[in-house]
Amino acid sequence: MSGFSGQKKHTKQGQPYVSGKSNKPDKRSNRSVKDVSGAQQTESGQTIQWYPGHMTKTRRRMEECLKLVDGVVEIIDARIPMSSRNPDIDDIVGSKPRIVLLNKADIADGASTSRWIDYFARNGARALACDCKTGKGLNRFADEVRALLADKIEIWKSKGMGGRSIKLMVVGIPNVGKSSFINRMAKGAKAKVADKPGVTRGNQWFTIGGGIELLDTPGVLWPKFDDPEVGQKLAFTGAVKDAVVDIETLTLDLLRYMSRCYPERLCERYKLDSVENMEPLALMERIAQKRGMILRGGDYDYERVSVMLLDEFRAGLLGRITLEQVGDQ
Repeated sequence: MSGFSGQKKHTKQGQPYVSGKSNKPDKRSNRSVKDVSGAQQTESGQTIQWYPGHMTKTRRRMEECLKLVDGVVEIIDARIPMSSRNPDIDDIVGSKPRIVLLNKADIADGASTSRWIDYFARNGARALACDCKTGKGLNRFADEVRALLADKIEIWKSKGMGGRSIKLMVVGIPNVGKSSFINRMAKGAKAKVADKPGVTRGNQWFTIGGGIELLDTPGVLWPKFDDPEVGQKLAFTGAVKDAVVDIETLTLDLLRYMSRCYPERLCERYKLDSVENMEPLALMERIAQKRGMILRGGDYDYERVSVMLLDEFRAGLLGRITLEQVGDQ
């Protein structure tokens, strides 16, 4: 399934977006796929790769910077722990010690997050659930880092270098929370932060106290999405710009998942008796009725209800939801 489809149009403000030919969402799921990096998978299954030069340059810079650091902080989205990981990172980082921060854990399913922490531990990485904006969970960060690098710290002490600062490189895809993490840890330092992909552009060092220094790196997406559902989940959470997706079709896919895995959340939020056996389009229309999102003439305002549903999901107003479970991969 994919929520990426349709033809490019322009809004009144001149910003491009992708939409179908009519106001009513297309219920099909085999339409073309377009991701934020420009890779497009057509209906025939052909994939066109687009790997911009700055991505290649960023990867090379990250590989060079690894020589300067003792470990790596990888930030992912706790709601989509696998889809929000850059698969190139494992090759780039190699055997360098790594701590994984499951950001936005406050709006992810707590039980699922615990299972993901165990999963990463079994695969050789320490993991910590947190919310980088509020700082919740980050009070354990320094202790987790020192536990991760305990052997190296002992070696430093044996060589009379006990006061040496720990240097860590922060990595993650765009819009996953790297700048929020750095700003929180550095107490308002100058890393840029915004709720859209691609804000951070260069490498910067930040001292965060406790003898730890952080090296910021630009967020990097991979050359293509091998699995269209990865792009879909990134679009659900807002890591992929809404301007390049058909938000109405995307919302139908989100409703399909929610009605299957979290039906009670939909019922509670939108005052529905039941969503059992409801098709996503019928469910969207029912929610539009509940919220009064009806156009003049009686048609449903599919665009408005789609924007509302996505915004409320991303803000955690539908409850704590995880879209990927251990064992799915």
